[in-house]
Amino acid sequence: MSHSTDVGERPVTRQDGLYRKISRKLLPLLLVCYTFAALDRVNIGFAKLQMSEDIGISEAVYGLGAGIFFLGYVLFEVPSNLLLARIGTRRTIVRIMVLWGLTSSAMMFVNDTTSFLVLRFLLGVFEAGFAPGIIFYLGFWYPSRLLATPMTVFMLAGPLSAMVGGPVSTWIMTGMDGVGGLSGWQWMFLLEGVPTVLLAFVVYKALADSPAQARWLDEHEKSRLARDLGAGTTSGTEHEFRQVLRDPRVYGLAVSYFCLIGGMYAAIFWLPTILAGNGVESLTTIGLLSAVPYAAAILAMLVVSRRSDRSGERRLHSAIPAILSGLAMAVAAFSSGNLPLSLLALTISTACSWSAYAVFWSMPSAYLSGTAAAGGIAFINSIGLLGGFLSPMLLGHLKDGTGSDVPGLLVLVGMLLASGIGIALTRLPVRAR
Repeated sequence: MSHSTDVGERPVTRQDGLYRKISRKLLPLLLVCYTFAALDRVNIGFAKLQMSEDIGISEAVYGLGAGIFFLGYVLFEVPSNLLLARIGTRRTIVRIMVLWGLTSSAMMFVNDTTSFLVLRFLLGVFEAGFAPGIIFYLGFWYPSRLLATPMTVFMLAGPLSAMVGGPVSTWIMTGMDGVGGLSGWQWMFLLEGVPTVLLAFVVYKALADSPAQARWLDEHEKSRLARDLGAGTTSGTEHEFRQVLRDPRVYGLAVSYFCLIGGMYAAIFWLPTILAGNGVESLTTIGLLSAVPYAAAILAMLVVSRRSDRSGERRLHSAIPAILSGLAMAVAAFSSGNLPLSLLALTISTACSWSAYAVFWSMPSAYLSGTAAAGGIAFINSIGLLGGFLSPMLLGHLKDGTGSDVPGLLVLVGMLLASGIGIALTRLPVRAR
């Protein structure tokens, strides 16, 4: 882990030909893979609208099931990323994708509370390490001054899966309901899980573990990339990862990320329910309206990340959108029954939170190196995803206890505001690359 006194990164105006070539080769495949991963977060919210009645689960049990995914993820994430650093990205990602695809498809067999909770937990266990593994992997291919934009393209999978997944999931649930004696939600889990297993074989054939193994780069390009990435790096050792566990800046990032993820994912899991509570009855309409916030998020992520890369500034480009997201969520909390205003507020909140999320990851990626990067990124993500475990469960209990969405949404407001303030207060020296 480096301790240079630099507080910013050298601004750049564009990616040159080498990095455009790398982006064309890597980012489309990684984006598609992560889109299917993110469907696991999105489709459960739509499945709830049918499966709650079919298998008899309460709001609190649903909240626990939505969140317990992250508990499994957290427990196995750091080991997965440390193993990735040893055995390579390709084998790690293929293993993750096959197991999570099979488990996601197996959700069609849920028939009671126990099977629901067990499969959601296992889904988190098997998917553990995917996103932080790719974040670590992108550091092999881009200097830190260019990381925000490719990282954002990869993370577009979140809003993209929600934007596409909502209409597709509800279309499957309504169009396939009763076919072959299966409910619509069962078909949805099957048809959205199997492609992940097939995609794993594409990853095995197409992905290179490192630039040195990339046959589509010539020797001059490999040498140039090695020079770009070499400045300011340190050798990865176990001691470096222990340093991460003693670094207060890492804990500052982890707590801020905990609050950001708690606000983001609770909104993802409960958005269909919130829309239904605003009087929208048609599943198809709920799916289409759910796509609106995420279409805005895609545009906002691209604009904010490119501006961050051009200016070289990271901290405020993440903190300010997080704070704006919290303020917009406050408007949504008090506009129940007013669908246009509620949807507008949720759209602004979603766009801002995803923008904060995208730029956030360029900060630890620039600050950490070697094994510290692999383990540190996974550690920050693990702590953050505890927010994804706790906040949906808390929303479920609050709704069961009060019969209203408002108390839960106010919890999200507090988490998002705390995230923005925490990010703004965490100043990082970075490695000059």
